[in-house]
Amino acid sequence: MRETIKQLLDRLRLRGMSSCIDDILIHAEQHGTAIPEVLLELLDAEHRDRQERSLQARTKRAKLPWDWTLDTFPFKQQPGINKTQIMGLAKLAFIKRNENIIFIGKPGTGKSGIAMGILRLALLNGHGGRFYNAQDLLNELYASLADRTTSRLLKTLANYELLCIDELGYLTLTTEQINIFFKLIDMRYRKKSTIITTNLDFDAWYDVFKQKELVDAMLDRFKHACTTIRIDGPSLRIPSEMQPISDKNKVTKEKRKL
Repeated sequence: MRETIKQLLDRLRLRGMSSCIDDILIHAEQHGTAIPEVLLELLDAEHRDRQERSLQARTKRAKLPWDWTLDTFPFKQQPGINKTQIMGLAKLAFIKRNENIIFIGKPGTGKSGIAMGILRLALLNGHGGRFYNAQDLLNELYASLADRTTSRLLKTLANYELLCIDELGYLTLTTEQINIFFKLIDMRYRKKSTIITTNLDFDAWYDVFKQKELVDAMLDRFKHACTTIRIDGPSLRIPSEMQPISDKNKVTKEKRKL
């Protein structure tokens, strides 16, 4: 009978239950566990398994380039960052309010590391998210024009609860890319949250996107409900910098992009 139950669980794709049913039933037989208790244990195992698989799927879709977390960030080495403020953002209330975060600072000051740490926390708490290098995002949007998938791509990007756009700087942009990027920002405005890291203050955005009226409209949307954090501190690109979780006990390259 136990083998038949396992076969049925496999057919129903109840992998959490299937993986632990033998141990639970043996324990129940030995200790006379009540049937409702057995059912609760099995359902709890299935729930945990589904949560874990859901997290793995969200993390895979997010395409985070490194396994950095806020726990591994060297706040003591970066006096330009207010740890209390960052940990306040880590509570993720800004996502519920559909607000944005913009990190402005020189290269190597920790903008990307903090952004990825917040995105990872969002994934762990059930939010869908995606990490993009700014130039890669704009190139992907431009490529979608050729195969007429722009509408579908924009819809996908607009639906992420948290979109992280990294390294918005002096990019090589066409008019089409600028217009599509503005369309994306407009679609997400007051509906979803966006994190942007950049080494450019807002005045310099006009040099990147060229069109003054468009930049005015874009900044108006970004800054309407936004936390802007300017990081004025030393570069963290030194041998003792923050290291990915999987490699923190290994010798890694001395220079990593934060």
